[in-house]
Amino acid sequence: MEYFKRFFSNFYIVIGVLFLGWLVFFDSNDLYTQLKQTAKLRGLEDEKEFYLEKIDEVKADREELLSNDELLEKFARENYLMKKPGEDLYVIVEDEEK
Repeated sequence: MEYFKRFFSNFYIVIGVLFLGWLVFFDSNDLYTQLKQTAKLRGLEDEKEFYLEKIDEVKADREELLSNDELLEKFARENYLMKKPGEDLYVIVEDEEK
């Protein structure tokens, strides 16, 4: 008991403990906020990795489309409903109520 009394009667130790308590619990960048921000950062880094992989896939698909005229024509016909002059184009829409 005497040790604690002498320990906490020191001005610098009391101020240090109060300062650490303030930083851990009451500051705008307290421990809880820091943990939450770290988790958010990890999630954003995972998203960044996912989107970088998708960008690489799209670049590969683009390179393949630009190098092959048949694939480019197929892509244009399927996605943009393009047609050759004199052709008739029929779009079949399925009912979603099934």
